[in-house]
Amino acid sequence: MVECAGCAAKLGPSHLAELLQTLPASKHADLLIGFETRDDAAIYRITDDFALVQTMDFFPPIVDDPYDYGCIAAANALSDVYAMGGIPLTAMNICCFDPETAEPEIWSKVLQGMADKVREAGAVTVGGHTVVDKQPKFGLSVTGSVDPRRVFSNASARPGDTLYLSKPLGTGIITTAAKFDDCPEDALFEAIRSMKTLNEDAARTALNAGAECATDITGFGLAGHLSHIARASNVSIVVDSASLPLLPHVETLVEKNHITGGSKKNLAYLADLIQFEDSVPNWLRELVIDPQTSGGLVVASSAALNDMTAIGSVETGRPKIKIV
Repeated sequence: MVECAGCAAKLGPSHLAELLQTLPASKHADLLIGFETRDDAAIYRITDDFALVQTMDFFPPIVDDPYDYGCIAAANALSDVYAMGGIPLTAMNICCFDPETAEPEIWSKVLQGMADKVREAGAVTVGGHTVVDKQPKFGLSVTGSVDPRRVFSNASARPGDTLYLSKPLGTGIITTAAKFDDCPEDALFEAIRSMKTLNEDAARTALNAGAECATDITGFGLAGHLSHIARASNVSIVVDSASLPLLPHVETLVEKNHITGGSKKNLAYLADLIQFEDSVPNWLRELVIDPQTSGGLVVASSAALNDMTAIGSVETGRPKIKIV
């Protein structure tokens, strides 16, 4: 809704928090979830059994292939709807580009990737808006539907829940290495495949298990998004770093210093909340704050989610993130 892969990297999470504090509170009997809990999208109730999910997300290119960029941007925006337990309905494009620096065929491929991914989600592309911009950016505003009685929220984690993650981590590290032509082909291939994968199946699995808390991992990194759950639910979260699913070669790439500026901002944002055990190696510390694009869902669930990786637990205590 108000955060995205590019936002955290450019402004920094602390700046975003300050900006949100200046916004007047949006109070309405049918606004079930707004921006106060840092959830992934807003939910507005229409009837007792039907509500709208609304989100918007866009960012500059992170891969060279324009078709892949369109797919990733679409999957990233659609993910916010899945992170609320919803189903995407319509999508509108946000397209910023300079026609003098990119051939029309390039943007045609971006739009084709977007259209294919929106169609895969069962949604409909209904238009959008284009502006001339020296820095290209692309994304979507997505509207979805959700049963207001079956909603995921950052505020619904409970002590005793297990945390599950649906995708491997490391997209920020890998795409940064790729910018410097220092990324193994298999790592970039797997990162792109992961970013293009919809979170639809993960959301359905979590809903069927009765889970009530989920978020998708994007610009704030794993630890940053878990901090939103910790704060909103007033719980402590423990992450087992050894259990985290990884994209190929991330340890080596971190050791070669392929880390993003966004990760430093994420760590500063979490300074009062995050705690690392001494045994956690430095490369894993970087991994948990690495800004992701179109990352997986993290779900807090009392029931086992066999299709996802268990990465930690929710415990009683003041809001904090402990990496062990």
